[in-house]
This record gives sequence, C-alpha cells and structure tokens, in this order.
Amino acid sequence: MDWNFIFFANSVLLGAGLAMDAFSVSIVNALAEPGMSRAKRCLVAGVYAFFQFAMPMIGWLCVHTVAEKFTAFQKFIPWIALALLAYIGAKMIVESLRGQSEECKGCQKSDCKNCAARTTSVLAFGALLLQGIATSIDALSVGFATAEYNALMALVSSLIIALVTFAICMAGLLIGRAAGKRLSDKAQILGGAILIFIGLEIFVRGVFF
Repeated sequence: MDWNFIFFANSVLLGAGLAMDAFSVSIVNALAEPGMSRAKRCLVAGVYAFFQFAMPMIGWLCVHTVAEKFTAFQKFIPWIALALLAYIGAKMIVESLRGQSEECKGCQKSDCKNCAARTTSVLAFGALLLQGIATSIDALSVGFATAEYNALMALVSSLIIALVTFAICMAGLLIGRAAGKRLSDKAQILGGAILIFIGLEIFVRGVFF
C-alpha cells in the first residue's frame, strides 16, 4: 500500500463505518444529559475517538505478532460488546426509574439534585470507558484489513479513524441534546433501551454475518 488518495479515502471511510456504534451511543448519552457542557461533550467524543484509534492499532500489532491467538479471540468480541452495553443500558433504565420521585419526573433543571445525581452516575468516566470499549472492540478486526500497512501507515490510518470518530460523535451529541430536551423524563429510559439494542445488533452482526 502506498501513500496515495486511496489510502486516505479508505481510512476516512473505515473511520465513518467504525464510528456508527459510537455515534449512536453519543446520542444516547446526550439524551440522558441534555444539559451536557461543551467540555464534557469533547470528553465523551474524545474517549470514543481514543478507543477507535487504539483498537485498530492493537489489532494490527496482534496480526503481526500473535495472529493465531488473535483469530481465536475474535469469536468472543460480539459477546463482550453485548455484555457491556446490556449492562450499561439496564443500569441506565433502573437508575432512571429509581431516581424519579414524586417531586422529580426527570425535569432536567440545572438545580434539580435528583436529575443531577442520575446523569452523573450514568455518564461517569468509568461508564464512558466501558462504552468506549464496547463500541470499538470490533475495530480490532481492522488489523486484518491493514495487515499490509507498515507501522507508520497503520498509525496514520488509526489517527484518521480517531478524528473521523470524534467529529461524528460530536454531531451525535448535538442531535441527542436536542432530542433529550424534548423527551424529558423518557430520555434516559429510551437511551438505556437503545444501548441494549446496539449491543444486540453488534452481537447478531458478529455472530451470524
């Protein structure tokens, strides 16, 4: 593979394809916290971009070092993604139902302690890391697609994938923010259900296709 237009176009298209799950989860996070600050939106998109950068590089390294063991591990990828997203989605739904007291129905007001507690627990950094892993773990397989690249090309391709992911996730956060303000108390429950659906979609795609 040479440094040409096809290389960069493939990297951009690969990034767009890999970012779709992270895009959907970005919408979910903004649904759960429509008042999310710009700094936090950058953090969320940055976490997903980091994992979308790291996974293809790890996959490339595995192909060039422990290809046989890596191939055996691939069959567990859909199961891991399903388990992580189903856990986060179910936790999101349960916490939303528990948090909505008689005084608070998910009003999302800036001074509402119930809403603040729910969104903080759901969108904590630990949860973002799990989401980042779950939505990017299938990108490990990109290592096979980029096996012919040298180390520098694999690095540049992964960086392009990360930049594309960041831009797409920022768009998803803005879309989710607008929708979340309209859905109010239903947003977090809907978001949890969407996360579970995404996990099932990754599982079905990885196991049956």
